Amino acid sequence: MKKLKAGLFVKVLLAIGGGALLGLIAPDVLVRIFKTFNVLFAQVLKFIIPLLILGLVTPAIAHVGKGAGKMLLAVLGIAYLSTICSGFFAHLSASRTLPLYLKAGELSSEAVSAKEFLPYFDLKIPPVCDILTALLLSFMIGVGIILTDAGALRKGFDEFGKIVRLTIERVIIPLLPWYVFTMICEMSARGVIAVVLGSGAKIILTGIVLTILYLIIQYGIAGAIAGRNPFKCLWNMLPAYFTAFSICSSSAAIPVTSECTRKNGVPDDLVDFTIPLCSTVHMCGSTIKLAVSAIAVAYLTGTPLPFAVYVHFVLMQGIAAVAAPGVMGGVLMASVGLLESILGFSPDQTALVMTLYLALDGYGPACNVTGDGAIALIINKFFGKKPLTAVQ
Repeated sequence: MKKLKAGLFVKVLLAIGGGALLGLIAPDVLVRIFKTFNVLFAQVLKFIIPLLILGLVTPAIAHVGKGAGKMLLAVLGIAYLSTICSGFFAHLSASRTLPLYLKAGELSSEAVSAKEFLPYFDLKIPPVCDILTALLLSFMIGVGIILTDAGALRKGFDEFGKIVRLTIERVIIPLLPWYVFTMICEMSARGVIAVVLGSGAKIILTGIVLTILYLIIQYGIAGAIAGRNPFKCLWNMLPAYFTAFSICSSSAAIPVTSECTRKNGVPDDLVDFTIPLCSTVHMCGSTIKLAVSAIAVAYLTGTPLPFAVYVHFVLMQGIAAVAAPGVMGGVLMASVGLLESILGFSPDQTALVMTLYLALDGYGPACNVTGDGAIALIINKFFGKKPLTAVQ
């Protein structure tokens, strides 16, 4: 999985560069073929996202019942609060800084070339249900499994989740670079690629800066609660940050994250409980990365983004992110449907968000795992004097 994730980063960069160059010389027939693939793949994404939520969120909720009581609820509550707060922080910051160096409506239909490439055919693949229905159904079934101890149903959704993961890892992820390639090629052929690449670098840099600032805020709060020096604690977490940055994975960085958290004085039993759990439910960095990308795309394309709509998106995205661990690009995959169903993005806008998200994947997981250490400090403050078995 580590090799696949590293390979995906390289492939996305190659897709962006190759698509930009080919679009300058490609004949219209070839661009239309690429557009056909792009449209078809977008339909497949729409179909798979509700199944991803049903197959991954449902068993995640079902297995929560096997946790450690009050401590489990505390970790889940803090992680979800941190995740949605990161989304609001991203909106507060990005909505004020991006207009300083991005041009509003620069990629709107009125501003770009009138040249348009239509697919040769448009095959509709309706999803089995919409995103919100899938989320509600996942909660109903997951909680029902906990309350009724429906072992057979739990096993069934565990196996269904394996099928969904396999589909994502063997089909969707390998085709993502081609999806990015065809979209960039079309943009290059339309004459807007310079705007996309120039703005993309600024958007990615904005996301990196905001994740670092958010970590400082997290450790400031955690340090105040736990009575620890926040900057020393944050310094101790740097190996975890750079490990997750390099391998683009929260889950794969768990051993390093655990060791760094122990250096901050959190006992072994709490580390072994909190860090693996947070790697599943705490997605603050990935949320900032997704939010900054979405806000930037809305600004560049001249799409209104009312704050009330954005609040709805952040609250639902924080829940959908539970499906992310163990699936490459999981937060992105779980949120694609929300971009269209809540924010009203078109498939082209969604594809642009995906490109910005994947272009430099590492800083999201890096922020996630470093933030896990802050949550562990808070949990240690309230549960550290009790053995883990005492709160089961």
